[in-house]
Amino acid sequence: MHVERSAIDVVLLDIEGTTTPIAFVYDVLFPFARRHLREFLKDQWHTPAVADAILKLQLEWADEAARGEAPPPWASTGVRVVPASDILMAAAYLEWLMDRDRKSPALKLIQGLIWERGYASRELTSDLFPDVAPAIERWTGAGLRVAIYSSGSALAQRLLFAHSREGDLTPRLSGFFDTSAGSKTEAASFTRIAAALATSPARVLFVSDVSQELDAARTAGCVTALCVRPGNPIQPAGVPVNIVRTFEEIAVV
Repeated sequence: MHVERSAIDVVLLDIEGTTTPIAFVYDVLFPFARRHLREFLKDQWHTPAVADAILKLQLEWADEAARGEAPPPWASTGVRVVPASDILMAAAYLEWLMDRDRKSPALKLIQGLIWERGYASRELTSDLFPDVAPAIERWTGAGLRVAIYSSGSALAQRLLFAHSREGDLTPRLSGFFDTSAGSKTEAASFTRIAAALATSPARVLFVSDVSQELDAARTAGCVTALCVRPGNPIQPAGVPVNIVRTFEEIAVV
């Protein structure tokens, strides 16, 4: 895939299945968060970051219950300060969300906080495909900005790129966007991200392994590329797209 340097300002990258093997997310990160969840909540329950996440989690629980999704019971809902007696109920709901792979903002925030401890203790080191770090250096060296857009929290994104086997890549990255920018399958999300990066969607190249996300980005006006990596699910046939199997195939000329 050849992209004219004069045509784009930003390379916007998905994480799971694009920069990072799906197996690392599902076999390393998610199990680590689940394994340490209850201990983490007991230790950090009254810290501002966790208290804020738990209040957000309560609101999500109330929405789930109102929709008839039958989440695990939670007695102390609708309160401004969640009592410590709710730790087990919060943990049960978080595990329920994990079981369903929900893109819950509160869950993603708490997972990020747990991973932060894992990276700090060096129990975790993030895994990137070998072409990722050289490509980021190549693109930024050509004057492009590189940003990240993932359903994982911005904190989790920063941690992943700060603690890679290739070293800290965050100084090369210009932005981290999560679902606070909107769903990755909605065109408006890409319009917001482009605006935050002070450019237009037409000058953004979005690379992802999920065709629905690419459809949304293309609707917003972005240039797109489908990243096909080992272990990625096969994507449904649809609008013809640029396909890359390694970032070495994205040549900025």
